Amino acid sequence: MVCGLCQSGRVVQQARPGDPRSYFFCENCYLISVDKKCFPSGEKEKQRYLTHNNGIQFQGYVDFLSRAITPSLQFLRKGMTGLDYGCGHAPTLSRLMESHGYPCENYDPFFVKHPLDKKFDFIFSTEVFEHFFYPERELRKIKSLLNENGLLTVMTQRWKDRDHFAHWQYARDTTHVCFYHSRTFDFICEEFGFEKLHDDGRELLILKALEK
Repeated sequence: MVCGLCQSGRVVQQARPGDPRSYFFCENCYLISVDKKCFPSGEKEKQRYLTHNNGIQFQGYVDFLSRAITPSLQFLRKGMTGLDYGCGHAPTLSRLMESHGYPCENYDPFFVKHPLDKKFDFIFSTEVFEHFFYPERELRKIKSLLNENGLLTVMTQRWKDRDHFAHWQYARDTTHVCFYHSRTFDFICEEFGFEKLHDDGRELLILKALEK
């Protein structure tokens, strides 16, 4: 067993009472990940996502996305273009960004095809990182899609300590397979070449892509 983010072999099993899935904690980057044998099938993932009340007509979802959009706007400039990486079955964030004057394209591995063959000035990935089967691969792809000094806004709930994780409701969603600590994002910045611009300490980070 090696960590899917840092490739370290320093992983130990993490207990969750009453949970049939197996979890592993990486002592190097603090990622907690689900055993590959417990990954959901693509069809189960897709069907789970289709149950979400996503769409511009759902005010609760719009309010949720605004938690990522509002603090990001201060770092954007006129003329920037972006991508919603993992937009889901009802792309909404791109429409909200366009209402602020920023063109934004959509990509989702299940619902919205995109060639991902050009670079962007900003990328949003809201409630997506926890679904990555192979986080190192995904992060390298995301970094390759950003212009130098491009912005990456990430929203994913973070675990606090291993006792907290053992009873954490966020880990009960069977499509959530990777869980990040604040120290995990410190590792991501160092390894993949990002600088933190904003961190609420709970779920939202805005990162700037550095040349690396």
